[in-house]
Amino acid sequence: MAACGALVGTLTTGCWAEESAMPAVRDFLIAWQVGNYPAAAKKTVGTDRKAVASALGAVRAQLDAASLRLSLGVSGDQGRVDDAKVKAIAKNGDDADARFSVKIDLGENGQPWEYLGHMHLRRIGGKWKVVWNPSIINPQLGPGQRLAVVSDVPKRAAIEDGSGHSMLHEVYSYDIGVVPGRLADAQATIDQLAKVAKFGGGRRLDSERLLGRVRSAPPQKFLSLLTLRYPEQSALAQRLKQVPGLKINAIKAPSAPNSAPELVGELGPATADLLQQVGAPYQPGDTIGVSGIQLLQQRRLAGTPSISVVAQDPSGKTTQVLKSWPGAAPQPVSTTLDPTVQHKADNALKGVPYPASLVALRPNTGQVVAVSNRGTGGENRAFEAHYQPGLAFGIVSAEALFAQGGVKQNTKTSCPAGVTVGGRTFTNKAHADTSFANTFALGCRTTLAQLSSKIDARALQAEAAQFGIGRGWGVSVPAFTGSLPPLTSEGAKAAAMVGEGVQVSPLGMALVAGAARAGTWRSPYLLTDPPKAADIPAQTLPSDPVANLTTVLSRTASKGVAQAAHVTGDVAGTAATAQYTEGGKQKTVSWFVGSSGELAFAIAIEGPVSASQVAAAFLRGIPAKARSGTGSAG
Repeated sequence: MAACGALVGTLTTGCWAEESAMPAVRDFLIAWQVGNYPAAAKKTVGTDRKAVASALGAVRAQLDAASLRLSLGVSGDQGRVDDAKVKAIAKNGDDADARFSVKIDLGENGQPWEYLGHMHLRRIGGKWKVVWNPSIINPQLGPGQRLAVVSDVPKRAAIEDGSGHSMLHEVYSYDIGVVPGRLADAQATIDQLAKVAKFGGGRRLDSERLLGRVRSAPPQKFLSLLTLRYPEQSALAQRLKQVPGLKINAIKAPSAPNSAPELVGELGPATADLLQQVGAPYQPGDTIGVSGIQLLQQRRLAGTPSISVVAQDPSGKTTQVLKSWPGAAPQPVSTTLDPTVQHKADNALKGVPYPASLVALRPNTGQVVAVSNRGTGGENRAFEAHYQPGLAFGIVSAEALFAQGGVKQNTKTSCPAGVTVGGRTFTNKAHADTSFANTFALGCRTTLAQLSSKIDARALQAEAAQFGIGRGWGVSVPAFTGSLPPLTSEGAKAAAMVGEGVQVSPLGMALVAGAARAGTWRSPYLLTDPPKAADIPAQTLPSDPVANLTTVLSRTASKGVAQAAHVTGDVAGTAATAQYTEGGKQKTVSWFVGSSGELAFAIAIEGPVSASQVAAAFLRGIPAKARSGTGSAG
């Protein structure tokens, strides 16, 4: 009703012809706009009224239009002619000509399409009638022609490693679609396609929008609706073969990650939920990023299609482009991943029988050079896991003791089998009294628990923040920055000193190792193009505590709990096994956190495995140039 009122308003201004022509024009335009096509056809002569109603009704379907607005005269926003200078209806005896403006919202297909329309009227038996002609729909539309929307989708750009090489390789896929004009029942075909095509997490195609896409496409041209991976989705492709009207072609495209698949991400069909995330102009069934960088950088990697509204003859041949909107060209995404280091990280995790993750970075820059996950079900746990670090958090605790607790490497400490602090009991294998450097290297939880009295809760929280835990990182992909539990008692503080209740990701612990190596914490970055939005200030640690920490970590790697990783003379780090209850189940996470040369890294394995041995396998495979950074592609 509001639309009709607005239209009636436009019909009562700027009209200098006798009013007897006005009702026919008014009623025709209003009926067309609100979708009462038989009523509009009653105002016409010259053609069968059912054919007129069908032609008017087909406009929305042929354009998959969200809305259609009509106004008498020439709209000022079209920048053509001022309304006040042009007659909306010009009469010449028993003939008249009416000018009107058309504005069609193409919805997902692009920007609104605006143009000027014209209709001829004739007075028959004292009543004005619209003389039907297809050009009323659009001035350039001829007899027997229809409108159609053509999308020209550009080739998707690559995700590149630090050396500029694509991280994707070509794989065969199933290209599933239809020839719209050959469908016996388009709605039945699309409904069945949407019913059969089910994806992870219950995701489905939007059948209504998919049907609109089919009806607006050129009728004699193959329209791709869905791409499925071979062989992973072969079973679904076979089921879709049974849907009447669907056609399946084999294609080959660079779509599978060479490495770091959980980070790079996968391509898949644009289901209803993903369309809400990526927005227009992508449409149901389009191949888009469904995870990782492919999803996060969808618009950059895919660009946007060029959209054209065309006139087509019955054979499907395009006779004229009526309006076009250029798309945006795809652009590659460049990462910092070093292909050599990435390959060695993947190899190091190959034989691990439990879910495992490894992150490596350059501590002097924050540049992430390897991200590897194994057995994580497609999750990038290297960045996003919430693990307790156990004594791997001792790196932070030791620095806090050096900086604010008055502890030195040679401070005499004890390592009893058990100790109770603030009502919390801590245990480990007992060792004789010795220096702090030695008890740390031996992995003495009871030592750190006892020494927790030398610093307050605020100091421990501040030291953790210096290592980036819980801070904003500004990294361009989802990542967990870590958290400390509430330190509301001496027992809670002692527990946090040994990593209980603390939550971190492998990336977070790699940054801790990097800060211990370089003496400065730097925020991580993974993408060089597009560049990160903002620089996160570096955090310089006090020099003397860091020097002590470096020595302690070197001793731990050469003679302590992490000595299995000591395959080169400059390895520094620690190993730990965190055992805790999560969701009512016992969980074990084995850690190595350390560095070698200009490479800091963290390994987390969800099971009782020597992470130090995995670290050794990783370091053995890396050339000295890559460890030092001089051979890094980034």
